[in-house]
Amino acid sequence: MISMKEKIQGLWIALSMYSVFPTPKTEWNDQNMKSSICFFPVVGVLIGLVEYGLWLVLDRTGVGPLLRAAVLCVLPAFLSGGIHLDGFLDTCDALGSWKPPEEKLEIMKDSHSGAFAVMGGVIWGILSLGAYSGIGRDQILAVCLGFVLSRGYSGLGLLVLPKAKKTGLAQTFSKNAQTRGNILVLLVWIAAASAAMTVAVHWTGLACAACALVCFLWYRRMAEKTFGGITGDTEGFFLVVCELVTALCAALVR
Repeated sequence: MISMKEKIQGLWIALSMYSVFPTPKTEWNDQNMKSSICFFPVVGVLIGLVEYGLWLVLDRTGVGPLLRAAVLCVLPAFLSGGIHLDGFLDTCDALGSWKPPEEKLEIMKDSHSGAFAVMGGVIWGILSLGAYSGIGRDQILAVCLGFVLSRGYSGLGLLVLPKAKKTGLAQTFSKNAQTRGNILVLLVWIAAASAAMTVAVHWTGLACAACALVCFLWYRRMAEKTFGGITGDTEGFFLVVCELVTALCAALVR
């Protein structure tokens, strides 16, 4: 049984690992890490609140749509400390190599950025900029809730999907956190974020929630087929892709 103190420390671990928000100094141990994955969507809540607040400020001060879009698409990467974007770029390099799974995993471990990482980053930036420039007051709500939904699915994947390696960050977190209770909590987060999207933005929200689910199912198949399972880098790749797809859907479905 995890105590309330250990749950709170699990929250601090999640925030310190996956965001730049300041947290108290916390000891990392097996007990604390068991609940930390449940608080991964809390990071999305905080990012969504900051994103929505900044959107309101920029909108009311008359900032041009292009500059507003640029600031808003960069902000989530900054608030998450760039950890997910780093995994996205590493995975782009591996996917572009067309090597066997074992060699792809080695490419993801390489600290150098290859051509496919650069191309992936440019494509992500252009599509994000285009999506955010077409988002209005209602659609930004779906995008902000998407930060919660993507982290719910990412945490769920960490617990239920096969791992490509026996070591690494994904294996460490999943080993300590893999309980039915944690899986149930993440499913509640996913259901709550999807419902909130639908209630807040109606058909647009429903479409965004559906796209996030399809993105997760695609990620599961891609990771197992291409890498033999998930890694910390592929988790970052999924989160970035899921949020991009949500933003594009919000901009296109009105």
